[in-house]
Amino acid sequence: MNVYDQAHGLAQAIKASQEFIQYDALKKQVDANPELAAMVKEVQAKQFELQAKQMMGEQMNAEMMAQAQQLYAIMMRDPLAMQYMEAQMRFSLMMNDVYKIIGEAVGIGDMADMLK
Repeated sequence: MNVYDQAHGLAQAIKASQEFIQYDALKKQVDANPELAAMVKEVQAKQFELQAKQMMGEQMNAEMMAQAQQLYAIMMRDPLAMQYMEAQMRFSLMMNDVYKIIGEAVGIGDMADMLK
C-alpha cells in the first residue's frame, strides 16, 4: 500500500464530500461579491486575532469582544454570509475529525498536541 496513493484518495474523497461541495460553492458566491467577501474576511481576521490572543494567554478586553460580536452580527444578517459561515464550520469540523483520526492512528494524539 502506497501512502501517497492513499493520501490522494483521501483528498479526492474530501473533495467529493457534501461538506466540501457546499463550502466550495458558497465560497465562490461570496467571492463574487467583493463587499461581502471583504466583510467575511474582516470577521475571520478578528476571530483569528482573538483566538491567537487566547492561545497566548492574553485576556480579551470588552471592547475587542464587543467589536467582534458586532461584526459577526452584521454579517449574519446576510443569508449568503450565514450559509457560508455554517458551511465553513461543517467543513472545518470534518477536517478536524480527519486530522484526529490520522493522529490517533499513528499515535500522536490530537494535532494540537503536535503544535505545542
